[in-house]
Amino acid sequence: MNTEQIISTIVREVPPSGIRKFFDIASEMKDCISLGVGEPDFDTPWNIRESAIYALESGRTHYTSNYGSTEVRNEILHYLDMRFSLRYDMGQVVVTVGASEALDLAFRAIMNPGDEVLVPAPSYVSYMPGVSFAGGIPVPMKLQESENFKITPKSIRDAVTDKTKAIVVAFPNNPTGAIMTKEDYEQITDVIIEKDLLVISDEVYAELTYGRDHCSIASLPGMLERTVVINGFSKAFAMTGFRLGYAAGPKPVIDAMVKIHQYSMLCASVISQDAGVEALRSECSNGFSNVRKMVAEYNRRRRLMFASLNEMGLKCFEPLGAFYIYPNISSTGLDSEEFCRRLLFEKKVACVPGTAFGKNMENFIRCSYASSYDNLKEALKRIQSFINSL
Repeated sequence: MNTEQIISTIVREVPPSGIRKFFDIASEMKDCISLGVGEPDFDTPWNIRESAIYALESGRTHYTSNYGSTEVRNEILHYLDMRFSLRYDMGQVVVTVGASEALDLAFRAIMNPGDEVLVPAPSYVSYMPGVSFAGGIPVPMKLQESENFKITPKSIRDAVTDKTKAIVVAFPNNPTGAIMTKEDYEQITDVIIEKDLLVISDEVYAELTYGRDHCSIASLPGMLERTVVINGFSKAFAMTGFRLGYAAGPKPVIDAMVKIHQYSMLCASVISQDAGVEALRSECSNGFSNVRKMVAEYNRRRRLMFASLNEMGLKCFEPLGAFYIYPNISSTGLDSEEFCRRLLFEKKVACVPGTAFGKNMENFIRCSYASSYDNLKEALKRIQSFINSL
């Protein structure tokens, strides 16, 4: 049997993640500094870890409702209301295995063959393949560096067709660090409503903003009933390994997502759900003190990266969210793949080519500052040395 030929055409045609390619090489390279994978370098706060230990010791090892435990959904509802003025009923929230599963469920719940979904370009690597795996057609919306990589009415109108069913909104943005303010969203909601699009809003970096509080597009008039909000615990609470996320939105969409979820994952780990209860309950009650400490440290690193990269000639706009910066490397004469390959093997610094996040991104690289301040300073010295050698 030719087992290569039995693989789905869609799966064969989707390229492997451009992020993992360089990370896998860097992980086996001695003295390499990785600015590649976007994972907080902070440990999960002890009280959250302790709640997971207690759940395990108490025998909390059974299934929950497919929607998630009542306790964690109550905390999610309280959090979304308190932080972003989003009000949902209990049946409008599903707890998932990370925000990634929530995205997958959302795409699969709404897609018919040939349906189109507008996806920002550049954006997180899983959106385009996720739409394809669900049987849809991802259509890139090209975002402009001159407009700080924000979605505009023009970027939507240039990409939308009669087959467009949904639009992905992903701010704070990976890889650019761009944010959308309430005023920015007000510019595009009329077009979204006019074209009758469902919004899938990935807000997993909502707590990581600098100088401006996060605004959810679902909070704007007419948007709550047409938006699926995706969020999770990985970034804000340094809980990547817990694999805990959720989606909130219109009940028919959430119900359809749960139908898929119950035939595949059944439910998220109850131990992780109990840890999520503690994360939200403790942070909501103490003014998000742990989150604010992390954000303050990220902000210190962000300022270092922004100033240093611009000074060495890698011009970039100022990122105001997440923990990424997206410098323009066109001044070096190298495309993003060659730049990252040579930087890795010549100076042992791993970054991600811009092309991992969309076509026509050869002039950009993504650098994560979810690494220690000292590591970042050393990485910047090596990048400067590399540029001087060109």
